[in-house]
Amino acid sequence: MRPIRRERMRRVTLIRPFRSIECPPPMSAIVVTVLTCASVLVGAAAQRITGLGFALVAAPLLVASVGPVAGVSMGNVLSAVLCVVVLASAWRFVDWRRALLLTLPALVAIPVGVAVTRMVPTAPLMILVGSIALLAIATVAFSQTVRVLPGRRGAVVAGGLSGFMSATAGVGGPALAVHAFSDRWPRQVFLGTGQAFLLATNLVAVGVKGVPAIDGWLWLAAAVSLGVGILIGQAVAPRVSDGLGRRLVIGLAAVGSAAAIVRGILLL
Repeated sequence: MRPIRRERMRRVTLIRPFRSIECPPPMSAIVVTVLTCASVLVGAAAQRITGLGFALVAAPLLVASVGPVAGVSMGNVLSAVLCVVVLASAWRFVDWRRALLLTLPALVAIPVGVAVTRMVPTAPLMILVGSIALLAIATVAFSQTVRVLPGRRGAVVAGGLSGFMSATAGVGGPALAVHAFSDRWPRQVFLGTGQAFLLATNLVAVGVKGVPAIDGWLWLAAAVSLGVGILIGQAVAPRVSDGLGRRLVIGLAAVGSAAAIVRGILLL
């Protein structure tokens, strides 16, 4: 009987350590829904007010809630829908020639950026791209005379940088903001033209990546939140002065650039 008891004791000692190492439970559906709805609502309101901000606000929480690949793709789909809705009320202010000058180089730069990310380490690339963008934004923000990316050439460069930064660091808005401030765009022109440009780049991203396979109820919740965010932004936008709007855009662009730098540092 003693050998049997020892064998039982051994089995217990082998099982106990295995039981103590358990995987954490998956994120609950309620938490996923709350994170998704909150990020989409705030991001939609910010972009309706300033012309930028959805990707910056929504993308990190979407990635945290549904995963990196599905989160980014879901953000592209929602951003495209948001741009269409905002364009419906701002299309009169779109500078279509300038939007085309921005879009064509961006469409070329996106695959180039994807190729570069496969050859160059991600962390230093994100730090470099974010630092360049942050420097350009600071120059525009603290100088009333310096024009970093003016005119048609500036539009081509800004579009290419935006596409490249979108592919390498996940932030394309800062380059667009630098060009807009260099040419002293009125707020409504920035809102309309920015949506036309962002719509084109997001549609390309959706075409390349496809629509993510996410539960229908989560899509429905995100769509409702997107609509509520747009309505909130629609109500708040008339109360935001041009000066405050400019500061908000600069702030969002700076935060986006800084976020790319921080992500790069964390990946080192």
